Amino acid sequence: MAQVHENRNSSPESSENFSSVLLELAADIPLPENDKKTLIDIKNLKQYFPVKGNKNMFVKANDGINIAIYEGETLGLVGESGCGKSTLGRTLLQLYAPTEGQTFYYGRSLNAVSPKYLIDTIKDFSGRKQKLLKQCREDRKPAQDMFVNMVRVFGGLLLSPDEAEVTAAYLEYYDGAKTGRDADPAEKQKTETFEAKRRAIADSSITGKENFNKLEKLRDDGIDLTRLTYDEMRHLRRDMQIIFQDPYSSLNPRMTVGQIIGEGLLAHQFFAGEGEEMQNHIMMVMEECGLAPYMIHRYPHQFSGGQRQRIGIARSLAVNPKFIVCDEAVSALDVSIQSQILNLLSDLKEKQNLTYLFISHDLSVIKYISDRIGVMYLGNIVEIARSEEIFRKPLHPYTEALLSAIPTTNIDKPKNQIILEGDIPSPINPPKGCKFHTRCRYVTDECKEIEPQLMENSAGHLVACHRPLS
Repeated sequence: MAQVHENRNSSPESSENFSSVLLELAADIPLPENDKKTLIDIKNLKQYFPVKGNKNMFVKANDGINIAIYEGETLGLVGESGCGKSTLGRTLLQLYAPTEGQTFYYGRSLNAVSPKYLIDTIKDFSGRKQKLLKQCREDRKPAQDMFVNMVRVFGGLLLSPDEAEVTAAYLEYYDGAKTGRDADPAEKQKTETFEAKRRAIADSSITGKENFNKLEKLRDDGIDLTRLTYDEMRHLRRDMQIIFQDPYSSLNPRMTVGQIIGEGLLAHQFFAGEGEEMQNHIMMVMEECGLAPYMIHRYPHQFSGGQRQRIGIARSLAVNPKFIVCDEAVSALDVSIQSQILNLLSDLKEKQNLTYLFISHDLSVIKYISDRIGVMYLGNIVEIARSEEIFRKPLHPYTEALLSAIPTTNIDKPKNQIILEGDIPSPINPPKGCKFHTRCRYVTDECKEIEPQLMENSAGHLVACHRPLS
């Protein structure tokens, strides 16, 4: 297979060969099949922690997770303690650097951020194309990863032999002066000019428009959080916040409520200093979260558990985020207080169009607040569906066992509780095949040898099981 040269005089044979290679790689990438707007897309996310004293052993907290979170929804994440729920939330926010995989964020455009990895990709467009073609001959897996990173940026222009013109057009758009606001008229005009240049390059240098359109569908404006620098990720933290599990240890006892809530505002430069405008904003957020404004000068030890959790919520909401990880946000509270906090989160979601990843081991809480539910077992997602679908028709044996454990007050129709025998396998050395097969009452020989993939069983209902429950 001939390599592609860096000028416009590449031979037809080399262009055709390179095009066929790209189309083969593109065929392995699934296209989105719904019209919902994705806010966060997690691809093959792995988070391994080394075992102290043994560099060759790792705790596989998250082991290849694929999940999309849609804008405006609450995705509930449920599973036994230690299955990796909280680790997923923190890794998603890059509080832990992931071992492998990608997390794409669609809350802002690539142009508004223009991360360093993107500029490096553009500047080395020609070199990376050559590396991609070479890698295709040697190892398909790394070649697929390289192709995904490039086609998300360049789309059909990967087929253009005029690499210098493509590089110049992209650098002018992404590396130039920008307003930083996607909705700004100047930014919109700049985007329209850039798209016109892309079409002109395609019309002048690419002959196979059908192939161009196939790759163009894979072009993507998502920001890969896993490849951002520290400062770039810090800039995006105002969009993505977390409510921690323990309201007692997550607040600084030496700071007042006003200082706790205002700390993020100053860090992200919402206000120039601690003036009257900032204090009014803090009190407004406190009122939205059910805290009286006169409490602004009190310290955390002067509040109850429910009030402390409201402070944690107010701290997250103060910077106007788009996405919040609620990590066991009500597990430390009394049942009566839990309902207040859940209602507060639901109201705030409607008012501010927030998106939640709600982590809990309490299925009753998950059912109440979630639009969709993901069930997690030993570092893997084993089932995803709409909330009512999970409770009406669970497909995975583990989900079935979890639902059977929910307490009921109906003495006329007692539940047939499913007791899972055996211990949870070690996340350091998980069993071969399906990780749940050591505790599953429907286990077969196939389950012991082959790991099931998360596949769609019915519309919007995905399950990782060789023989889903009917």
